[in-house]
Amino acid sequence: MIEELPEDLFRELNGGILLQEIKKTHPESIGENLYIMGEYHNSHAMGRYIIIYYGSFMHVYGRFSEDKLKAQISKTLRHEFRHHLESLAGEDDLEVEDAIQMMRYKQRNHINRGDADGNSK
Repeated sequence: MIEELPEDLFRELNGGILLQEIKKTHPESIGENLYIMGEYHNSHAMGRYIIIYYGSFMHVYGRFSEDKLKAQISKTLRHEFRHHLESLAGEDDLEVEDAIQMMRYKQRNHINRGDADGNSK
């Protein structure tokens, strides 16, 4: 999968791609139903690198066929590489898109979490 990516994408990705077995819940998850599949990091101490959380994939997509699971991992890799390329270019469009998606997630879950009387909170 990684070998299929253009070599230019790896420019300045000095920390590479790390695969972690853990399942990582998003800190803003409502009811532990939002998992982090991957993250792009750019730090002065560790450099630029991508983490893929294999445990999150197995928790969310574990019943998928191997091909469908690989497709989801590939989609996440492309997403994280876009963060990397935008970081190199000084852009943050994907960060804005991610923030909008988080806002929509919170709105959906806030509306869907009714109180005991059936009223929305």
